[in-house]
Amino acid sequence: MKKGILFYLTIFLLILAFSTTANYFDFDLWARLIAGMGVIDGGQVLKADFLSYTPVHTWWDHEWGSGVIFYLFLKYLGPYSLIILQSILMFLIFFTASRIIKLRTNIHTFNILFFFFAIMSVMGNLNNPVRCHMFSFLLFTVFIYILEKVRNGNNKLLILIPFLIIFWNNIHGGVVSGLGLLLMYAMGEFLNKKEFAKYLITLLISSAALIINPWGYEYIKFLLMANTMERTHVTEWWGLFSKYHLLKHMIFKLFMLFAVSIEGIDLFRKIKNNGLKNLYENADKVKYIVLASTFYLAISHVKLMPFFTIAVLCYVYEDFLNIFKNFPEKINKIVCAVLLIIPLITFITKDFSLPTGMGIYPVKEVEFIKQNNLKGKILVNFGLGSYVAYKTYPDNLIFMDGRYEEVYYDYMVPMLKEFFLAYPNWREMLTYFPPDIIIAEKYYPIYHVLQKEGGWKLVYSGKTFGVFLPDAQADKKFIQPSDDINYYKNTLFTTGINF
Repeated sequence: MKKGILFYLTIFLLILAFSTTANYFDFDLWARLIAGMGVIDGGQVLKADFLSYTPVHTWWDHEWGSGVIFYLFLKYLGPYSLIILQSILMFLIFFTASRIIKLRTNIHTFNILFFFFAIMSVMGNLNNPVRCHMFSFLLFTVFIYILEKVRNGNNKLLILIPFLIIFWNNIHGGVVSGLGLLLMYAMGEFLNKKEFAKYLITLLISSAALIINPWGYEYIKFLLMANTMERTHVTEWWGLFSKYHLLKHMIFKLFMLFAVSIEGIDLFRKIKNNGLKNLYENADKVKYIVLASTFYLAISHVKLMPFFTIAVLCYVYEDFLNIFKNFPEKINKIVCAVLLIIPLITFITKDFSLPTGMGIYPVKEVEFIKQNNLKGKILVNFGLGSYVAYKTYPDNLIFMDGRYEEVYYDYMVPMLKEFFLAYPNWREMLTYFPPDIIIAEKYYPIYHVLQKEGGWKLVYSGKTFGVFLPDAQADKKFIQPSDDINYYKNTLFTTGINF
């Protein structure tokens, strides 16, 4: 372990430095904090929405446990602890992956450049503190570690998995990836002609354990629906090579190409030396099933890219080592020392302060609404809804927010999209769900349409957003929000919600 101190220190400080550069908290964090507040301060899991003025169904909160954890950190350790929590969770993913490598290869030193490349490949995906899916990525890695220990003969560890599934199921809907991993190991060991029934038995017991949640059996039906639904209106659920993401995530795409090349070289060498038949007989089918499955997930949805990075670390590193096995440990230490310059410069040049999300969130626009005591129903884009609700409830209710499959009906997101893009039927929104206040991004067509059509008046224009009121309520002098950034940092987590 002493040999790895510099290696692990470098990884942690790099992750911490990158985490401090985030300029806004995740869009769904505010709903998670409200859910956590309901449990900690209210003593119950929230099963009914109270933030919206639109029709809602049961609140199937598949992330309620994450909300509890986030709110506990915020309440007792302060807002900065959320950034630290993000760094710790991400570090634990890479630490656990290094333990898996050691388990599979029995090496005690690691190539820092490989790990740095892996970190950079997912940093754009994991850099907004703090998101519930971090727990799924960590537990996915922990499951690989446990299952690799089982393959080495420690079958007793399988007892832990159903209990971990219960925990996982109550903090994030990504629990299905853990069940999928059990199935992959069962299939792989079957093809490896080794004992596989124990994985299937564990899978059956773990699947039955899903019923242990605040909603019981009905929640399982929701979980299946949520994990199979098409989220066509959320860009992070679009494909890696979709038009929107084609020129994005380039570091990840290079990492993916790098990993595929490593495996291609390794397979070519094995075929050349031992023949195709021996390659199949000796290949670890578990490894290739997991790699192929996570590769597919990464291609299909950019949100799931970290699963592939984790799989590459756990299974491809050993093949990388066979190709670059003469990398001197002395050079590795020098590279670690050089990479430490990155967090050093970051900590010196950047204040460790809360990311207020100015320009990303309608921060000043919400302050304008509060300062002028503007009460009523607020229409705002669903990604921003939970922030607006967190800051303005109980004086204001929202149309909807990012909990759309958890709380809202299917027709609401398309209706919202039609409104903001000013499609021909955009007025239906104002007819069926009339708001009292509209917050609109300047880059959406509706921002300009509202100014031309009449009936609504722009009463405040910020950098990215504008606030609209009906003409009858807009004819007065309004108090302007403060320009003091420290005010917004100090009041970022202030809310009127109480239980």
